[in-house]
Amino acid sequence: MVPLLMILLIGCTPAKEDSSSEKVELHISAAASLTDALDDFKKAYEKEHENVELTFMYGGSGKLAASIENGAPADVFLSASKKDMDSLEEKNFLHVSTRENFAKNRLVMIASEDSKSTITSFEEIDPATIDHVVIGEPETVPVGRYTKEVFNHLKLWEPMQDKFVLTSDVRQVLTQVELGNADYGVVYSSDAFVSDKVKVIAESDPRWHEEIVYPGAVLKDSKHAEEAYQFFNTLIGEQGQEILAKYGFK
Repeated sequence: MVPLLMILLIGCTPAKEDSSSEKVELHISAAASLTDALDDFKKAYEKEHENVELTFMYGGSGKLAASIENGAPADVFLSASKKDMDSLEEKNFLHVSTRENFAKNRLVMIASEDSKSTITSFEEIDPATIDHVVIGEPETVPVGRYTKEVFNHLKLWEPMQDKFVLTSDVRQVLTQVELGNADYGVVYSSDAFVSDKVKVIAESDPRWHEEIVYPGAVLKDSKHAEEAYQFFNTLIGEQGQEILAKYGFK
């Protein structure tokens, strides 16, 4: 017997649902860096799928993966790193046949829009001239993990230890720099793209860190596997990719 999700993989884009039927609520655990793009995608998707309501839980991918392992309701997981998706796959939480990379990103250093900083590359960072740099917590936040790889490569991780301020997701990094609470922050280019309060002063060389890819998958415990796959299939399709590109994703 062919599994349901394998049948769905071959299926076409679903027709608009009958509005008289019961509404399905899909819980999507998604990396915080996807917030603006997915909020936009939600409007378009719910307009075309009147019987589906999308509820997003945004946060650091590591914490989201841990919450799924601990029983948090989720139909789809959209991660900002391969590592956190691999962890759920190894523990048999995924419909593996649905796993797909749907976006890429870049790592950048930002400062407030009115900053007078003269730094133009990560290699120009001098710990003696910097007070605070906001970064994601490397153990649970993918952007923090990528950031640590960059600073390790440049032999700056240890010298910068008393300069780092750690946050629980990339959007907190962005907010702290927007508020002027730190000299610099390290975020994805898509985060800087959506803010008019910060500017990009340096971009990391992709060779200094693991490739930044966003994998997604439907979860085995989903009570609405068919609708979950339809959602993810649309996200990786033309409509979803156009919205992701609009918000600075590759």
